[in-house]
Amino acid sequence: MAIQEVLERQYPGRRAQLKRDILSAALACFNDKGLEPTTIEDIRVRCDTSVGNIYHHFGNKDGLIAALYFCALDDQARQRTDYVKGTASAEARVAALVHAYLDWVTAEPELARFQFQARSAVAQGPNAAELADRNRQRNRQVREWLADPEQLGQLASVPMELLPSLIIGQAESYCRAWLSGRVQSPPDRFSEPLARAAWASIAACR
Repeated sequence: MAIQEVLERQYPGRRAQLKRDILSAALACFNDKGLEPTTIEDIRVRCDTSVGNIYHHFGNKDGLIAALYFCALDDQARQRTDYVKGTASAEARVAALVHAYLDWVTAEPELARFQFQARSAVAQGPNAAELADRNRQRNRQVREWLADPEQLGQLASVPMELLPSLIIGQAESYCRAWLSGRVQSPPDRFSEPLARAAWASIAACR
């Protein structure tokens, strides 16, 4: 399973195997039953461990949801950084960000599906402050990546908090449709046109 590779990057080593097992089971339960209906007992049965182990590692269901959500964010951030390396212009970096996002969703559909359903729960839950801080860090990094000396004057007029939506908004819309089964072609098939659309959206706001 691709999710195992993501979890191993986030929680490496043999000693973290139980954490990975719990998170993998939780992901399957959340996607099968939904966030609210899923209970700690459902997760316990699926990963064949004790309730005490789950609470020891993650505190409660909110902690499990947040751990999975932040795991997805961290893995996406790793892929964004890898894709941006070696690009030489703001336009190329926008394309790299779109490609990174679409490739990640295509490779990790179960984690992406969970991420969409869990976003509001994390934003309104006990880990809201951490999520807000991570979003600010991401936005600052995106602005730094797009600080091409030849184009900075034009990009400076685009509000920083708007940039992620301009870059990923159309790609995210397609990904939601794919994950829900409304469209059949995987997101990475349309990387090029969606990257061009993202740059055109930014250009329209300059």
